[in-house]
Amino acid sequence: MSANPAMPPAVQSAGDSISRSEISLRALPFPLILRTSRHLGDDELLEFCAANDSLRIERNPAGELIVMTPAGGTTSNLEGYLSRELDLWVERTGRGIAFNSNGGFSLPDGSVRAPDASWLSSEKWNTLTRDQRAKFIPFCPEFLIELRSPSDSLADLQSKMSEWIANGAQLAWLIDPQRKLATIYRPGQEPETRPQPESLEGEGPINGFSLRMHRFWE
Repeated sequence: MSANPAMPPAVQSAGDSISRSEISLRALPFPLILRTSRHLGDDELLEFCAANDSLRIERNPAGELIVMTPAGGTTSNLEGYLSRELDLWVERTGRGIAFNSNGGFSLPDGSVRAPDASWLSSEKWNTLTRDQRAKFIPFCPEFLIELRSPSDSLADLQSKMSEWIANGAQLAWLIDPQRKLATIYRPGQEPETRPQPESLEGEGPINGFSLRMHRFWE
């Protein structure tokens, strides 16, 4: 899920270093964009996220931090359904690794993003050390799902989906309960929009995965 860059206030950091005692964000209005006085590396960003673990934080390609509040009840329930269904398929087939909305990925364009559900092949996961697995994953997920919440800007989400494909995703689904649409993104192709589908079927890296869609349209 994404914040709308045109709406949130921008906050400029006061210094070149950030400590845990200086980075509490609870008193600020949301969503917001933080422009730090210097680019935060992945380890610093991971610490920043840990210090504000009640919030959802991503980094865009410009190095700005997009800070969002936790999801509402309906969206949280649907996110749980997404990650559970994907993880059950992984467990049943033994294919790859599934991640929920807390899983951050450090992408080639310099951003750090956390899709609502995602999948990475075992081949890539097995190249990582124990320390690397404990941090932001240094790969783009091969498959991911983004769920539009009531507060999400559609234009921003569509741009984000294109960024996922540009960074190496092989398949991406955008589910929009408000418009009762699902849009499928593939490399080198125009997005395919399906009105209120009964299910979405995996292909390519997740061939055989099937997601029933009825609860998104209720």
